[in-house]
Amino acid sequence: MPAVFLPFIAIFLVLFGVFPTAAQQSAVPQVQVKLGYLRAYEPQLALSVLDVAPRDEGVAGADVAIADNNTTGKFLGQTYTLDVTEVKLDADVKAATEELISKGVNYILADLSAEQLLSITDLARDRDVLIFNIGATDDRLREEACRSNVFHTAPTRSMLADGLAQYLIWKQWPRWVLIHGSHERDKLFADALRRAAERFGGEILLEKEFTDTGTARRTDSGVVQIQRQMPVFTQDFPEHDVVLVADESEVFGTYVPYRTWTPRPVAGTAGLIPSAWHPASEQWGGTQIQNRFAKANGRRMLWKDMAAWTAVRVVGEAVTRINSAEAAKTADYLRSPDFSIAAFKGQKLTFRTWNGQLRQPIFLGDGRSVVSTSPQEGFLHQVSELDTLGVDQPETTCVLD
Repeated sequence: MPAVFLPFIAIFLVLFGVFPTAAQQSAVPQVQVKLGYLRAYEPQLALSVLDVAPRDEGVAGADVAIADNNTTGKFLGQTYTLDVTEVKLDADVKAATEELISKGVNYILADLSAEQLLSITDLARDRDVLIFNIGATDDRLREEACRSNVFHTAPTRSMLADGLAQYLIWKQWPRWVLIHGSHERDKLFADALRRAAERFGGEILLEKEFTDTGTARRTDSGVVQIQRQMPVFTQDFPEHDVVLVADESEVFGTYVPYRTWTPRPVAGTAGLIPSAWHPASEQWGGTQIQNRFAKANGRRMLWKDMAAWTAVRVVGEAVTRINSAEAAKTADYLRSPDFSIAAFKGQKLTFRTWNGQLRQPIFLGDGRSVVSTSPQEGFLHQVSELDTLGVDQPETTCVLD
């Protein structure tokens, strides 16, 4: 249910005696829900200044959700707080985790690398703390390195690649060429695109690696150089429908559209980009959350803001339903058939019981608008069409401890 309606529902319930009045609230048992936000952050450059992440990316979404939870929580004797802790990229996060837990936090939103997240999962489990992964898209966190006390509101690379591949196949653009970067995360997304091609009938005709030489490209000379370099780099491509780009490291991807030798659509980390959210989304009540978010933060909502908002709202929904802030009870409820969460994406979202991944649609958009949303029409599944995105249960290697 869109959070904008919750205050009106609360007023209705007070009038009819379902919720206590202000005078009666002192008799309502108080449930304090303390959430932590553990963030690895350092300012990062992007090829375009328009793509530089806001300083509060993710945290802003969590703050809006905390306010949403407290709006209705005050009628139920619930209070929600958020403690934000930042560390440097690749820093050891165990001490920061211990500090959050010492403050009584029993839910941690983690915006960390895969390595950092894995370093604290056992520590959190031993202290009865649930972790919500809101930033890392690594499939291995949901597969061979999965943990029972970790839930993922961030999508996986395979979900993103599958959402994009479904649309390209639906458009009858099955012939692809792939340009990927030389860094590890670029190669991981390239792997996801190869998997998606095999899964949905795409054909990758040629692959090329764009090696990072450390050249400063956000300069006049850099732009001129890439304008001359990209047509030559793509000149030997066979006849194809789409150029796929895997450049999570922001080395060259922004410079591919409109600069290839043959004029073709570009998709992946540039051009048509798959994401868990789009700042221009207005469908399914999206205008309401976008406007509330913009009023609170002075900008549009990005995918990591939505992942953090969803995680906090998941906790709020669980605590309300089970009337407890205990992490173990919450985990059981999130895996039960009774749980679902509304997140302005056209349908109720649930967690995959086999690996803790939130089922969710994938938005496909450019810098201005949403082009489409996957799963696409015609891609069917015996349980949920959302399970056509990413690793399905028969494919999983996850064994929850």
